[in-house]
Amino acid sequence: MNIYAESSAIVSWLLGEDSGNRVRQILRRSKFIATSELTILECGRVLIRALTIGEIDEGTADDRRAALNAAAEHWHVLRISSEIIERAGHPFPAEPIRTLDAIHLASALTARGAISRLELLSLDSRIRESGQQLGFRVRPKAW
Repeated sequence: MNIYAESSAIVSWLLGEDSGNRVRQILRRSKFIATSELTILECGRVLIRALTIGEIDEGTADDRRAALNAAAEHWHVLRISSEIIERAGHPFPAEPIRTLDAIHLASALTARGAISRLELLSLDSRIRESGQQLGFRVRPKAW
């Protein structure tokens, strides 16, 4: 399977949430994983926030950051190009869509232009709804 991994799914995996197990299984079964550089930034910020408010300690933050970096070495990380910014500025099927979510959807569309049968991995309801209406198969199946 070919996947575009959106931040909500990766954060779930990274923080060890219950839904993160399903995300991890999907990532393991995927031949090709694309994501946006925005995902890496958002995940890093989540770790900083969790550390700052005392949800995790420094050692845990370091371990999770290392896990993210190790995984991302095998992913195709899309830059936020002018093409992606242009598309993000247009309406999506499940409006209202927040700006960062629009960047993810535009990134997924860009990746789908190059990768056949690209599926969308997301736990965010608006991204999932827009993704389905844009013709993506959305993972996990039942959410």
